[in-house]
Amino acid sequence: MSMDVRSILAGKGNQVAVIGTDATIETALEELAHYDIGALVISNDGDHIAGILSERDVARGLREHGAAFLDRAVGDVMTTEVTTCGLDASVPDLMAVMTEQRARHLPVVHDDRLVGLVSIGDVVKRRLDELETLTEQMVQYIQGH
Repeated sequence: MSMDVRSILAGKGNQVAVIGTDATIETALEELAHYDIGALVISNDGDHIAGILSERDVARGLREHGAAFLDRAVGDVMTTEVTTCGLDASVPDLMAVMTEQRARHLPVVHDDRLVGLVSIGDVVKRRLDELETLTEQMVQYIQGH
């Protein structure tokens, strides 16, 4: 079983919820709820990342600015320094980056284009699948000898 981003995307697909910089926070919240996700990649062309907006960003904005925050443009409040990964990044590398950066979502970039998104949930699921496979192999080995 491969332990890289490419294999994660092969299992879950490479669909990414994207919204433009001019959209309002209210619209972004509607998208988050519609897709039942925790973050949106901000891109005006669907290929190049301008930023990312998470539920955490929205919660902080609402706390600081109140309901008026909902009318702000996503581009004004998004996180612009986005940590990304490539298709060949390993699960252990993803775990380290997500922990160090406190990032729950990593856009996947290949040839300077957005090609997917991995979440902490995807990484944990992959790691648990790997451990289950390893356990099964060890049990078979022990029973066979």
